[in-house]
Amino acid sequence: MKKIFSIFTISLLVVSCGDNKAPSVEAVIESNNLNAIRSKRTEIVAQQQEIANQIKELDLAISKLDTLKKLPLVTTIVAKDSLFNHYLELQGNVDTKQNIVIVAEAPGIINRVYVKEGQRVSKGQLLASIDDGGLSQNLAQLEVQAELAKTTYDRQKRLWDQKIGSEIQYLQAKTTYEAQQNAIGQLKKQIAKTQITAPFSGVLDDVISEQGSIVSPGASVFRIVNLNNMYIQADVPESYISNVTKGKAVEVFLPILGKTIQSKVRQAGNYIHPSNRTFTVEIAVPNEKSLVKPNLTAKIKINDYTNPKAILIPQSIISENAEGVQYVYVTTGKDANKEATAKRAFVKTGKTQGDLIEILEGINNGDAIILEGARSVKDGQKVKILN
Repeated sequence: MKKIFSIFTISLLVVSCGDNKAPSVEAVIESNNLNAIRSKRTEIVAQQQEIANQIKELDLAISKLDTLKKLPLVTTIVAKDSLFNHYLELQGNVDTKQNIVIVAEAPGIINRVYVKEGQRVSKGQLLASIDDGGLSQNLAQLEVQAELAKTTYDRQKRLWDQKIGSEIQYLQAKTTYEAQQNAIGQLKKQIAKTQITAPFSGVLDDVISEQGSIVSPGASVFRIVNLNNMYIQADVPESYISNVTKGKAVEVFLPILGKTIQSKVRQAGNYIHPSNRTFTVEIAVPNEKSLVKPNLTAKIKINDYTNPKAILIPQSIISENAEGVQYVYVTTGKDANKEATAKRAFVKTGKTQGDLIEILEGINNGDAIILEGARSVKDGQKVKILN
């Protein structure tokens, strides 16, 4: 009975839509007949498959007849040999070996200070004097006694040379004279300690003990700095010990001054610090205008590697397969219409500097490497070169 009802319903649908017109999807759904709905779906799926096959045939015909093919658009760069300088970037502090505090060697009161802070002084220049406590008067007395001893010695020597007098008198006069000379020398050394002089040429950075101050041996009196012999000291990882050597070019940047200086490594240490596995290097810092000060922070770039014929490409265009092998795409067979074939080229990379990376193997001088669009092409695919 149900089957007869279904056939009757479908017949009514066919009649209602005309003799040559199939029932619409809406009409079939409104009928609430499951068999009719399934039949309509099967019919539409068959039509869909037929349309897809026809579209494929049309696309194939278009591809054969259309001369303006839709190829992937790419840009390329030409691999060229160029000079590549790799730099090791570190941080260090500016220092000078001539930055010392001058201390008093003798006790007493500072009688006079002859210099001011910020004054440039020369090596050996008198900076201050300390009361010698009467040593100068003692020296004057010794010099008088020494003069008498010298006269006595000279006379005894002349007599002894003439074989007159005894040898003991001659030796006593000689000993007395030499003892006086030694005493004078010792006293002069003690007096010299009361005169504070500059050990090297530089700038008097600080007067620590003013005139009238009482000082003892070892007390700080002045600070003197020479800004002409500045250098930077930095710690370099031990892995660079064969590349960072004396004479290597260095670029020094002083952030506080906003200044860049070209210099060289003047000394490379031979001792590896066991605590951090580094060795120390010294880099000379020219300071013509005396703007560079001790303890300034500096950023340094040491040229640790140079390749005069390096091929450099952007790191962003390098891809990697499942095995971890790196590759790029190059173009071959470029025609008059700038159409070419993309070819995968496996590469071996070296050092990096900024956004560029060194290619050691896989790319030759003159190869056209895909730049823009490198991520969207496949090996053997036809491409359109824009540049």
